[in-house]
Amino acid sequence: MTVQKKKTSLAKRNWQKFIRNRMAVVGMIGLFIIIAACLAAPLLTPYDPTFINPGIRALSPSSEHLLGTDRLGRDIFARILYGGRWSIMIGVVAAMGANLLGAALGCISGYYGGKVDSVLVSIQEMLSIFPGTLINMLCIGFMGKSVRNLLLIFTFTGWPGVMRIVRGRILSLKQEPYVESCRANGIGGTSIMFHHLLPNTLGPIIVNSTMNVAGYILSEAALSYLGLGVPDNVPTWGNIINAAKRLDIVQTLPMLWIAPAAAICLFVLSINFFGDGLRDALDPSSK
Repeated sequence: MTVQKKKTSLAKRNWQKFIRNRMAVVGMIGLFIIIAACLAAPLLTPYDPTFINPGIRALSPSSEHLLGTDRLGRDIFARILYGGRWSIMIGVVAAMGANLLGAALGCISGYYGGKVDSVLVSIQEMLSIFPGTLINMLCIGFMGKSVRNLLLIFTFTGWPGVMRIVRGRILSLKQEPYVESCRANGIGGTSIMFHHLLPNTLGPIIVNSTMNVAGYILSEAALSYLGLGVPDNVPTWGNIINAAKRLDIVQTLPMLWIAPAAAICLFVLSINFFGDGLRDALDPSSK
């Protein structure tokens, strides 16, 4: 009962620290509004984001088409909402995959040490040397454009940073007396790593995950703008901007690039504010 009260008290104290951070609350509200709008897309617009209607090409914003239409007659507002589903899904799934892989490797590296640690740290440092965008472009060149390939590439190139955080934490935690007690009671190394040590690193992992979501959304948008992201028939925010690369389109259809760029900026700012608030709330040293 006492342990349960302590956990409840800690959660309440963390929540109070979070809501005192006004920018974090603004970020949380912004995230909720954007995600809710994307999920409720069928209720907010009657148009299919992929339907081509040559009869309404390049229309200006109006009451019927809030943000106008593109060169193929597709409603831009519908493409922003449905594109948000794809962009946010890519960011969240890639961040989860990279953080899970990085956390597992960080646990193994920090707990066992020795040659295992040396090999994993060498791989991590080698991947960290090269720019992430360059590695992603090379991988896409070999594997081809698809949502699945992009998620795999982001996952297997994004774990080094998480591994470094978890490894450092595990190196400190494994010296604690309770770890020696676990070993003395015959508890195996795998159980110690994933049941006793890893839960104590969840704070930094959660904060890092929020930052990674924003990073992967920006990476997808950059790759799609270069024509190396997802296939053209997938309406992500990056693909929508990709359709506005020509100068004449930039001048005559400003909403084709302003709207998706604004959506990306608002989402990234919101999740960064939210992540900063989480970091402060989960940090025991902050007041």
